[in-house]
Amino acid sequence: MHIGPYQLRNQLIVAPMAGVTDRPFRMLCKRLGAGHAVSEMITSNAMLYGSAKTRRRANFDGELAPVAVQIAGSDPAQMAEAARHNVAAGAQIIDINMGCPAKKVCNVLAGSALLQDEDRVARILDAVVKAVDVPVTLKTRLGFRNGEENILRVAKLAEDTGIAALALHGRTREDMYTGAARYELIAEVKRSLKIPVIANGDITSPEKARDVLAQTGADAIMIGRAAQGRPWIFREIDHFLATGSHLPPPKVSEIHAILVEHLDDHYRFHGEYSGCRIARKHIAWYTSGLRGANEFRQRMYQQDCTATQLAAVNDYFLSLARQSERLDYQPDTALKAA
Repeated sequence: MHIGPYQLRNQLIVAPMAGVTDRPFRMLCKRLGAGHAVSEMITSNAMLYGSAKTRRRANFDGELAPVAVQIAGSDPAQMAEAARHNVAAGAQIIDINMGCPAKKVCNVLAGSALLQDEDRVARILDAVVKAVDVPVTLKTRLGFRNGEENILRVAKLAEDTGIAALALHGRTREDMYTGAARYELIAEVKRSLKIPVIANGDITSPEKARDVLAQTGADAIMIGRAAQGRPWIFREIDHFLATGSHLPPPKVSEIHAILVEHLDDHYRFHGEYSGCRIARKHIAWYTSGLRGANEFRQRMYQQDCTATQLAAVNDYFLSLARQSERLDYQPDTALKAA
């Protein structure tokens, strides 16, 4: 699939997730089979450009091309300026967030709250597309409320405005992450557009990826929470789509090696204080389902520096190695559905 001039190496895209898809996570997912990744959202409020948090989110050093940055906001002029700012910083694709269901985002009329105002949607899309000379993509939902799904109109607005690709989560904002994703409406959107459509929602296994591609006719699929602590899901799906067969699950020793690689980059990227604290959730995801993980996590949460945190991780995995454990990885799909 292409996004503007960029040909992706496969149909698998890492979904933008606030507090998760930082540069270390994106780079790891790409190494483990993802064809593309989108950053966590960056506010369009120019007053925040100088914050350390925003500078980290806009740090793309060493990332495999194309670099895609998601921006969020409700003011067309601010969104256009945010797009220009991120392109100047190295972004090669700008992605517009009109799908986030979080209350703090919707309360400022951003994210999926924008779906209530199609005129504002059109003005934001037009302003951002005209502001930059790189492809602009859109991630959104079926609508704001159930029974008021307006995605067919929004999708047509996006295509007419010059949006290069549309990523669609198969739920409304009202649904949040409950219930099942509605792929039939994604299929209807795909049939109505000429631009690429990316299906998102509840894709947690190679079989589900195959089925969603077949059911929707989508050009690609986007995976979010199912990749948390399981970044190798991309190589598993890529292999299955190519061969129809499954890769063996990773050994505990490989999970340990991947986690240590992730933590090393993560600590250098975020620094001592934030690195230790943000890493806790990643470590918890990686160890979900392993023997003695609950007890380990309670000890790990008490560590307040990266050195002791990493030592706790290494001690835990070495204890598993001594037991000659092998992972039979069965993620909780209720928690991991993106």
